[in-house]
Amino acid sequence: MGSAGLSRVATLTAAMALALWGVAAQAADMGWNGKAEAPRYREQVFPPWQHGANNPAVDKGLEFTVPEVNNLPDFHGSIDNPQLTIFVGGNYFFAMAPLVAAFEKEYPALKGKIYYETLPPGILIKQMQQGGTVTIGNMTWTVKPDVYAAGLKKVESLIQEGLLQGPAVPYVTNDLTIMIPKGNPAHIESLKDLGKPGVRLSMPNPAWEGVARQIKMSLTKAGGPALAHTVYDSKVKNGETILTHIHHRQTPLFLMQGLADAGVTWKSEAIFQEQAGHPISNIPIPAKDNTTAIYAAAVVKGAAHPKWAEAWVNFLKSPTALQIFERYGFKPYAGAKAKG
Repeated sequence: MGSAGLSRVATLTAAMALALWGVAAQAADMGWNGKAEAPRYREQVFPPWQHGANNPAVDKGLEFTVPEVNNLPDFHGSIDNPQLTIFVGGNYFFAMAPLVAAFEKEYPALKGKIYYETLPPGILIKQMQQGGTVTIGNMTWTVKPDVYAAGLKKVESLIQEGLLQGPAVPYVTNDLTIMIPKGNPAHIESLKDLGKPGVRLSMPNPAWEGVARQIKMSLTKAGGPALAHTVYDSKVKNGETILTHIHHRQTPLFLMQGLADAGVTWKSEAIFQEQAGHPISNIPIPAKDNTTAIYAAAVVKGAAHPKWAEAWVNFLKSPTALQIFERYGFKPYAGAKAKG
């Protein structure tokens, strides 16, 4: 090859190297800048927020929880031969610890033998359809529920499908609110403000969260179909609406990290966040625009522990349980105008 050919090869090689360097530089700029960095977050911002209080296991052995890295906030208790397994939509994960403690007080034989999951209702169904097997990171385990709890309509539909056995037992209701960071930096005043350009939102994913249906109903009441379309379509496409990957537990996390300005959640969740001391507040939604949900539970068809399953379902509507729910703004189900 002559000198001219070698020169062309050298030029091409240099150009390729420069291009690859540019790609690497661009990738670094988009991410972690090519070097390991010490965590800068405040540990208390990341779940689990109750510092182990939601774990009903008696013998916890080595406790090794690293927020954001090794953290399983929606799985509670021991999978070593539980005598009652509960699958409950994550709408009241914060109430489960006192509920389980009160239930164990009534039934001491179950102390330390209750396992429960608080994933979104749709994801819990997917786990049930996989025989109760779930994989998180490098760990796979199987646990089959005795009780399933979610919105009343969802529970009734699953009874019709044969996954649950009736009756569906309703026990409390809940209303929506607009969750915001403390101080309300985006100056949110109503549901209509969520449609404004530049307002960043964290919203439950309709693919597996029933609450998205209620939220769309409320958005439509407040601003017509256009508002619902803006929040759940236009803003999703332009990146101003983040759809949660797990459930609305993510919304306060995004708000505290400054990744979102507002998000619609159940009122009970905002109350819990304030009680936990997090910099979270909420904007009430007027009754005319709000949507109420009914929570219900039923025994899973073929449950391994039907006696305890029935006891738990009945316990949820007891005065003891209702008093616990009321701490977080839930109201006892009265069978009136609520929509499941």
